[in-house]
Amino acid sequence: MVPAKPPIAATCAALLALVLLPGCNGKPLVTPGAESAAEDAGYVAPPMPDGLQAAGDGWRLSGSAAPGARVRLATPQGEALNATADSHGRWTIALGPVPEARIFGLSATAKGGQVQSEGYVLVTPKGQAAVLRAGAGALRIDSGLRSGLRAIDFDQGGGVEVSAIAPPGATVILNLDGRQAAQGRADASGRYDASLPAAGSQTRILPGAHQAQVFGDGFSDSVGFQVSVAPPLAQGPLRSQLTPAGLRVDWMTPGGGVQSTILIH
Repeated sequence: MVPAKPPIAATCAALLALVLLPGCNGKPLVTPGAESAAEDAGYVAPPMPDGLQAAGDGWRLSGSAAPGARVRLATPQGEALNATADSHGRWTIALGPVPEARIFGLSATAKGGQVQSEGYVLVTPKGQAAVLRAGAGALRIDSGLRSGLRAIDFDQGGGVEVSAIAPPGATVILNLDGRQAAQGRADASGRYDASLPAAGSQTRILPGAHQAQVFGDGFSDSVGFQVSVAPPLAQGPLRSQLTPAGLRVDWMTPGGGVQSTILIH
């Protein structure tokens, strides 16, 4: 997927408001000297969220990082929540109530260096959560009850990313609009991702209504979804709207383009 830049002058400025997210030049924003310090100290595993749990009247985000790392979750408004990873590399941050879909930047400081998560963290009022990745499919981190479709990503470049879960190692067949579009195996964690159109194909996925189906031994799931160009993001780096397929979020990528993600019900 090749994000296209929206015609607004403040795209990079709005993204830079997401403290500690990757910058508009595609490089992570770090404190002065952090990159060289990280190199001197050796590799530090980036923080990764992997769960969202109900906590009273709100939500609690948890994940992994280097043991003892200081984990920072930042909002576009500059607010930050912090936690320290325990000796096993586990951390938890209480988010409180989430009245609307929210996007966060996630980073960690350890061994004198600062590292970024591989994407932005999205949390919705209904407890859906995902890591949004520019040019790739979203990684759902809320609990999935069954095998099936989990997210669909697209941009105006004509590429579509389909994300699903299945039994670990299972063969997964993906049909788009009634025709087989991809086939592969779920990884050890049960994740399956496919990029459309397939490698070598010059056929764009055109705007309009589409039907995606994944199936394999003992499971099948399908959803109808709409591909459409996202309007410019004039009110910040994230816009959300409910669609028949699930919640759609249009979000600003590090390059200043707009990518759309549908979190399948």
